[in-house]
This record gives sequence, C-alpha cells and structure tokens, in this order.
Amino acid sequence: MRDALAEPLKSRIGALLDPARTDAALAELGALSRGLDAALHNTVNATIVSGGLKINVIPSEVQVQLDGRLLPGFGPEDMVRELREVVGSEPEIEVLLVGPAQPEVDLSQFDLFASVLKEADSGCVPVPSLVTGGTDARHFARLGIRTYGFLPLNIPPDFNSSPTIHAADERVPVSALEFGAECVYEAAMRYRG
Repeated sequence: MRDALAEPLKSRIGALLDPARTDAALAELGALSRGLDAALHNTVNATIVSGGLKINVIPSEVQVQLDGRLLPGFGPEDMVRELREVVGSEPEIEVLLVGPAQPEVDLSQFDLFASVLKEADSGCVPVPSLVTGGTDARHFARLGIRTYGFLPLNIPPDFNSSPTIHAADERVPVSALEFGAECVYEAAMRYRG
C-alpha cells in the first residue's frame, strides 16, 4: 500500500507545488488529494453569521465572520484579494484579527529526519508536507525559535486513522506510537542545531 501511495505523489509533486497546475494535479490524485488541498491553498470558512433583530423582519444588514488560514508567505491582503475575486467589490471586507505570521519554510533539517525514517523503515518515501492543523510553532517563530513538525507514525495499511483525528475515540495503534517515539528520540540524538 505504501508504494501505491508514494508513486502518485512522487510523479505529481512538481505539479502540486506549481500554483498554476495545483488544482489539475489534485484532481488526478483523486482520494489522495483530500489531505493535500488545504495544504496547497489559502482557505476561508464562514464561522459566524448574524443579522436581524426580529424573526418577522428581513434584516437590512447581515454580517459574516470568516476564519481564514493562510499559507506561509501570504498575508491578509492576499486573502482579501482572493475573496474579492469570489464575492466582487460590493460587500465590505474588514480584517479584524491577524494571528502571528507563519515562519518562512525551512527544510534545513529535512535530510536528518529523512535519514532517521529511512533507517527505521527502508520502504518509506519521506516527503516534506505542510500540516493544515493549528500549531503553537508560529508563536515561537516570533521569538526567533525555529520549530519542526516531526511526528512519524507507521500506521498499518488496515487502519484508517483519518476519521479518528479529533474524534471521541481518537487513537493510533501502539506499534505506530512506539515507532514514532523511537524516530523522534533518534532525531533528537542526532540533531546539531
């Protein structure tokens, strides 16, 4: 199964990282694209909608609060520009809150992590990725502290971990956790920052 996943990724990685070809490459990957789409696009979701004071009166104004997630290197003005392309010029758009910017992408430790993974699992294909979930690393970056997300889990092919993420029964197999702990330990022992 690992080879079946690695081959399409290896053959399409260049297209995925080229903004002009990203959507076409994602379409070709089919089900594999689900986890990559938000890592390759700025995203926005309507999280609060409000308007009106009475149930029998049509509101004169409706407010929609959006939660935008930006890729490294993008700022609020990029999100507003992308929103304008979708909603046009009429709605008023105001940026209310900007969290700490994502730090510049730094792959200087990728070779270290890749070597640890290849030694632990000779059939793996290490690929740098952007995790779409939240992390406190952006706060450390403001202090000049570089962080790396390295959470190797050797998930068995018959275990689908995706539906368990943040679910009531969130879990991974013990063997995957042990594999990850050994890899993190080995990477920490080899790190020369």
